[in-house]
Amino acid sequence: MPTATTQTPRREAFGSRNVFILSAIGSAVGLGNIWRFPYVAYEGGGGAFLIPYLCALLTAGIPLLFFDYAIGHRFRGSAPLAFRRLHRAAEPLGWWQVLICVVIAVYYAVIIAWAAMYTWFSAQLTWGPGNEDAFFAGDFLRSESVADVGVSTQFVPQVGLPLVVVWLVVIVIMALGVKRGIGRANMILMPLLTVMFAILVVQSLFLPGAMDGLDAFFPPNWEALADPGVWASAYGHIFFSLSVAFGIMVTYSSYLKRKTDLTGSGLVVAFANSGFEILAGIGVFAALGFMAQAQGTDVAGVATSGIGLAFVAFPTIVSQATGGSIIGVLFFGALVFAGVTSLISILEVIVAALQDKLGWARVRTTLTVAIPLALVSMALFSTTTALTVLDTVDAFVNSFGIMAVALIAVIVVAWLLHKLPALVEHLNRRSSFRVGTVWKLLVGVLAPIVLGYLFISELIAKISEPYSGYPVWFLAVFGWGMVVALVVLALLLSAVPWSRRSHAKDDPEYDRFLAQEEYAPDAETSAIPTLGTTTKGAGA
Repeated sequence: MPTATTQTPRREAFGSRNVFILSAIGSAVGLGNIWRFPYVAYEGGGGAFLIPYLCALLTAGIPLLFFDYAIGHRFRGSAPLAFRRLHRAAEPLGWWQVLICVVIAVYYAVIIAWAAMYTWFSAQLTWGPGNEDAFFAGDFLRSESVADVGVSTQFVPQVGLPLVVVWLVVIVIMALGVKRGIGRANMILMPLLTVMFAILVVQSLFLPGAMDGLDAFFPPNWEALADPGVWASAYGHIFFSLSVAFGIMVTYSSYLKRKTDLTGSGLVVAFANSGFEILAGIGVFAALGFMAQAQGTDVAGVATSGIGLAFVAFPTIVSQATGGSIIGVLFFGALVFAGVTSLISILEVIVAALQDKLGWARVRTTLTVAIPLALVSMALFSTTTALTVLDTVDAFVNSFGIMAVALIAVIVVAWLLHKLPALVEHLNRRSSFRVGTVWKLLVGVLAPIVLGYLFISELIAKISEPYSGYPVWFLAVFGWGMVVALVVLALLLSAVPWSRRSHAKDDPEYDRFLAQEEYAPDAETSAIPTLGTTTKGAGA
């Protein structure tokens, strides 16, 4: 019989703490930082929004980031394996996060493909002056209504072909592994993204009307602080901005070396992410100030967020500004880089989970995951109804599903399993910033209250009327149907036995980690037959 060492391939690791930090920042800094935060801050009181934003960062974002780090690093596995090692009954939480990442990955890739095409379009002003909105929905996406045609299968080449390229790029990065692929990609893309966006911000500040945009963005509206919705918006944005509860930070932290400053790394990631968001706010509103002046209106008349900001408002700015092509290339190029670094972190959650479950080699697992996802991505999001499908899936699975799994995970770990003291001990073992009672209260009490409020508010909003007026049958399939299906599939995947070749079977590295840290496995962990003991691990 082969030994445990030969059965289980050595777990991958980041080359250094700095590579991990860049990769974690790359995951956190995504499309939402660029096209969502500026508008959320503007609507939430401008400069006054920084108060609820910082409160949300310090009392929810950073504590939940530490929560994910502690679970991933302590239990040395992908989301399903880490939660299983925490307690056998918690494994479905990990698979729920994996499945959410599956859904997000298939549509996130197409937004990167759009941005890649618009980088090319910017150089030639392909859409033509005054035609930006019609070009995006009509000429580019060829959008049709699901109420008229159902879910279309009509292929849109200008979307499908760059989507193939996006998938090929990320497959190569993923196949190269954690150190040579993900780590190196972030070491290259994150500095480039930072430089490109800094140049974009500086160029935007010199546009006519830029100061009008900043005057609209920064002056505080103190009355907004009395609105509970503003505070809820701040907490909701921070929650999604830092990539918590996606399984991403659990997976990434499992690749850290044993002697790593977890909380210090988390603080760097959190504040770097917030710094980028504020920089994005400056650049975006400086550009919107120019757009407002050019159109003879105020900033409120042109301020928008999301896809409308990126693919309608910014092309308008590109068309009207001197040197607009450069602004367009920098903006859409930044979207591509930010999107790729986030997409590979989403895919890593899935790849790592299957590697741990099945014990397969890296390349085999990557191809098994990425090729089907790419085909589904092509089938759904390179068609004429892609925009409607994307909007619905994002609203239900991302905005709604993530809050549900986060709420349940915190309640299970903190209140049902009583694991917060063990996580505190692990965080404090090597970290420069120590946590204690306050952290436990923030994670165990405040986080469930905030997440519960956000979840119930979102639930009421989606039940009260059909989302965006879409057909009921369509929402039943791509909205509510997806939410329920992911929960059922998570339970089914948890029932599938772990392969004898997997990291859950006699993992000498995990056993050695426990022995070196002088941990005694919990009663629940010891009862799991797929795990080795610290004695065996120490002698392996």
